[in-house]
Amino acid sequence: MKKERVSAGLLMYREGERGLEIFLAHPGGPFFANREEGVWSIPKGVPEPGESLLAAAEREFFEEVGLLSHPPYIDLGNIRQKGGKVDFAWAFQGEWVEGTVNRCNTFKLEWPPRSGKICEFKEIDRVGFFTLKEASPRLKETQWPLVERLVQALG
Repeated sequence: MKKERVSAGLLMYREGERGLEIFLAHPGGPFFANREEGVWSIPKGVPEPGESLLAAAEREFFEEVGLLSHPPYIDLGNIRQKGGKVDFAWAFQGEWVEGTVNRCNTFKLEWPPRSGKICEFKEIDRVGFFTLKEASPRLKETQWPLVERLVQALG
């Protein structure tokens, strides 16, 4: 039997003059360099063996954007990505000052393809807070229900 692929992530939000804003991450690397719509995501990743989903979400958030998260968390449940992976998510209220994220995991990839040259890329190349209207075209379509659940939970 094939093991189900899962990931866990955190959706940071804030409420201010522009209303509700959500914190999203743009994937690094050459495949998404010139794409804006439908590729941004909540920071998330795969749990380590024996690691709880929430602990994985907290760890991945820090590894990908360099920010610590904190309770209380709002359980947003899960969604299934187009490729079949199940994403579990929690939301928390937090703050970020533009330009303060200074760390991120990297990955290696042969680029350009079949060149023999191995390049290193950041997993996340940009992050930011967006209003729901700004986030709508950017966020992966399959993750939008997580945002809707946050809005519902906040009333």
